[in-house]
Amino acid sequence: MLNKTITKNHTFVISLLLFCLILSGCSAVSSNDVDTDNKLDKNISASYEKPQIVGNIESKEITESSGIVQSKCQDNVFWTHNDSGDDALIFALNLKGEKLGTWEVSGAKNKDWEDIATIRDKKSGKCFLYIGDIGNNERLKSELTIYRVAEPQVSERNASSSVKNPSETDKAEAIKFSYPDIRHDSETLLVHPNTGDIYILTKSLSSASGVYKLAADFSLQKTNTLEKVADLSVPAVPNGFLTGGDISPDGNSVVICDYFTAYEIVLPANAANFDEIWKQKPLIVSLGEREQGEAVGYAADGKSIFATSEKKNSPIIQVKRK
Repeated sequence: MLNKTITKNHTFVISLLLFCLILSGCSAVSSNDVDTDNKLDKNISASYEKPQIVGNIESKEITESSGIVQSKCQDNVFWTHNDSGDDALIFALNLKGEKLGTWEVSGAKNKDWEDIATIRDKKSGKCFLYIGDIGNNERLKSELTIYRVAEPQVSERNASSSVKNPSETDKAEAIKFSYPDIRHDSETLLVHPNTGDIYILTKSLSSASGVYKLAADFSLQKTNTLEKVADLSVPAVPNGFLTGGDISPDGNSVVICDYFTAYEIVLPANAANFDEIWKQKPLIVSLGEREQGEAVGYAADGKSIFATSEKKNSPIIQVKRK
C-alpha cells in the first residue's frame, strides 16, 4: 500500500512537471496560494470561514482515507474507506476521528475504491451508501462498479470490530457501468439526494474533467452506459485533476476537490434542472494544509464541508459556511 502511494505521488509530480514545461510559466494552485495570492480573489468563495482541524483519524486501519460522508440517519457518524490494496471494508468515525467500527461490505470487492456517497430514501427513510470502485489508473478496465448498500447501524457492540474481525453489512448491490467514449480514470462519485441520479467526474491531467451521468432508473442486471453531460474546469493547473466530491443535502450545490483544495459550484435559483450546475463557475474553498487530499463532503445539514487526506492519522478538516 505504501509503495502504491509513493508510486502515485511520484507519477503525479513527474506528470505535473512535464505538463508545466509544456505550458511554460504555469503553476499549480496550492492551499497557500488560496490564502495569499490576491490575483485569485475573483475565484475564491466568500461563503465560507477559514478551515479548522476538528479531529484526527485515530485508527491505524485507515491509512488512505479516499472518501468521506456524514450519515444522514445517525448523529455524529462519518463513513470512510481506504484506497485500493485494502479489503472491501468501510469504517465509521465520529467528528473527533475516533473509530466507531469496521464493516466488511458483503458481496463487494475492492479493486480501486475511490469515493463514497450517501442518500436518505425519501419514501422509506433508510440511508444507503454508494461506494465507487471507479479507479482505473492504467485504463485497463472497460467495466467498473458502484456498490450500493444499506448503511449499517452503529452501536457499542461494533466498537471492537476490526479488520481482523469486522462486522458485516447487508449484501451490496453491484451497479456495473462503462463510459460511452473511452476508458477513464475517476475518483469522484456523486449521488443526487432527490433524484438518485449518479454522477462520475473523471480525473484528467491534460484536460477538463468529464462529467458523466447514470440516471436513477439504472439496471442491476446488465452493464449501464453512462451519458456525458458536461466538461468541468476548476481554477487550477491541472484543471481537471479531481479526486473527490459530494452534492449538498438540498441538491443545490456541489463540492469537489483536487490534492490541494476544494471548489464549490452552486445551482442558479431559476435553473430548470440540476445539470445546469455544470455550466456555473467553480469557486475555491480553502482547506488549509492538506497532504494528497482525496476526500471531501458536505455535513448532513449542509452547513459545513469536511475533508480528509490519504495519510495515517489524517486530520479531519471542517470549513463552516458563514
